Amino acid sequence: MIVSGLLSFSALSLTAQNSTNSPYTRYGYGELANRSFGAGRSMGGVGIGLRSSKQINPMNPASYSCMDSLTFLFDFGASAQLSWYDDGINKQNNVNGNVEYMAMQFPLYRQIAMSAGLLPYTHVGYDFESINTSDGQVYQETFTGTGGLNQLYAGLSVDIWKKRLSAGANINYLFGAIDHQAVTQYGSSNATSVTSIKEYKFSDVTFDFGLQYTHPLSKTGRFILGLTYTPKKRLNNDVYENVSSSESVTDTITGKSFEIPTEYGLGLSYVKDNKWLIAADFSYQEWKKATFEGVSGGFKNRSKLKAGVEYIPNLYSRPFLNRVRYRLGVSYSDSYIQVNGNSYKEYGATAGFGFPVSDARSYINVSFEYMKVSPNAKGMIDENYLRMTLSYTFNEYWFFKRKVD
Repeated sequence: MIVSGLLSFSALSLTAQNSTNSPYTRYGYGELANRSFGAGRSMGGVGIGLRSSKQINPMNPASYSCMDSLTFLFDFGASAQLSWYDDGINKQNNVNGNVEYMAMQFPLYRQIAMSAGLLPYTHVGYDFESINTSDGQVYQETFTGTGGLNQLYAGLSVDIWKKRLSAGANINYLFGAIDHQAVTQYGSSNATSVTSIKEYKFSDVTFDFGLQYTHPLSKTGRFILGLTYTPKKRLNNDVYENVSSSESVTDTITGKSFEIPTEYGLGLSYVKDNKWLIAADFSYQEWKKATFEGVSGGFKNRSKLKAGVEYIPNLYSRPFLNRVRYRLGVSYSDSYIQVNGNSYKEYGATAGFGFPVSDARSYINVSFEYMKVSPNAKGMIDENYLRMTLSYTFNEYWFFKRKVD
């Protein structure tokens, strides 16, 4: 049943509404997706140093082994987004929504656990036009793009030393299609028009590796250090380009290389059971060394810093609001995309709640994220996002043998 659900979600993720309308997704692989689940998403997107038996965390595969031997986890999330775009002259608002992710996690043996799921890797979605003049001739350009890459993963984690040191790895099937179309119209509607269509299809296997070290500070407090590594990978691809006008048609199939970059991650967290969770992540991606259409150096190395906190007033009290998990976070990153040598920075603030369900093992998570995209050059588009994500983390004893009198 779960496997069939993942397959259904795979089809849904490819046909769901675009998650963005950003013109910047016209470049490269598009907008990089948020890979954090549940609590991490409300805490600025942290995950590398998170280690919890109550949530799935594919950002560091070493985290899976923290669950007990009787538990099954299932997590599903969807989002809605309101966005504003401003180029200094024109303004535009858009509303988007999409399924975000689906994943499950379960133990295999005493210190071994497995997780599998599907989540987005990039989003592409834009539709805009411009009117220009060249040599006294007026022409209109219309640009549209759809698609993105998805990541189907399966991961394994093992406690290798006294429940303090764990290691894990994900094997990912990265797949998807990206379509770009540009139409140039000269003069009136009966004049010459040129249409350019470019289609990218990608599919390949990639890997993520992770380590986590837990240092006890007291019976209820501990410090966790997390490390992650993703090696650079050249992707299998099919690229088709068609340029047509009223006078001619040109078809091209390219055979150029495409790569995703090496990525390094460092995460730290402090946990006081049933009271505090404080975490921070830093990640670095070497996009400048990754080729796109056979060319390297077209991207910019990307760094991202995230931090967040979770607080529970009193998990065992009767008032419901005392048992809610309250979360806040912030994030900062630069872009890997360059537009005519210029780039942009992203500033984010998050807030959210974890509402306990039934016996407080399962949670409904609600997160709100505000994101400001600030370009470093005039004439580039200023973007603002307000995104809400709703997820359900199902936590149940599936392997418990009940005694019958």
